[in-house]
Amino acid sequence: MVKFRALHDWNLAPGEARELQKTLAPRVVRTDDFRDIRRVAGVDVGFEDKGRVTRAAIVVLDAESLEVIEQVLHREATRFPYVPGLLSFRELPALINALETLRVLPDLLLCDGQGIAHPRRLGVAAHLGLWLDLPSIGVGKSRLVGEHDEPGTKRGAWTPLIDKEEVIGRVVRTRDRVKPLYVSTGHRVGIESAMEFVLRFTTRYRLPEPIRFADRLSSSRKGYL
Repeated sequence: MVKFRALHDWNLAPGEARELQKTLAPRVVRTDDFRDIRRVAGVDVGFEDKGRVTRAAIVVLDAESLEVIEQVLHREATRFPYVPGLLSFRELPALINALETLRVLPDLLLCDGQGIAHPRRLGVAAHLGLWLDLPSIGVGKSRLVGEHDEPGTKRGAWTPLIDKEEVIGRVVRTRDRVKPLYVSTGHRVGIESAMEFVLRFTTRYRLPEPIRFADRLSSSRKGYL
């Protein structure tokens, strides 16, 4: 079991949370700062009991074989209301507690959500990566902010995601003629590597396998895959 250092207090009002995002965002490392990636984890969050319970799912895979090594489904009381742009304050406390129960930490996190492709450049993947000081990538199913052209129809086609004249991610086609994903730096992974990892871990489906497994686990009634 690992205990991560506390980056800040979670007991914040929405206005305070927005100001904290502005303070933390410049600390995010947007370039490659990682070594061998042997274990990759997908993380996802769901809710129960009309949002009163947060359900955090983590699935760790072997980065080469994509076989499941470990899985955790952790439940706890939800601490923060649903506020657009502040999802990390609602989701991360449970995710961090879940990660602390892992036997071995992953070398890379793929998060079902945004990295720096966020109005204040601190989405779930960026915030989580910064808290853990682990390489992380944001993989969004839909656009939160920014504008883009439509990428080509073939797997691997992409176009830049741009907000206020800043490139904040890539819109990536992970399979031929399927809806693209919104890929952005979380922490310690540059956008080129982020896209390469997403494509590397995507096989038969639209979502990369780590996130697909985590998504399945987060909605599982059994509590395991």
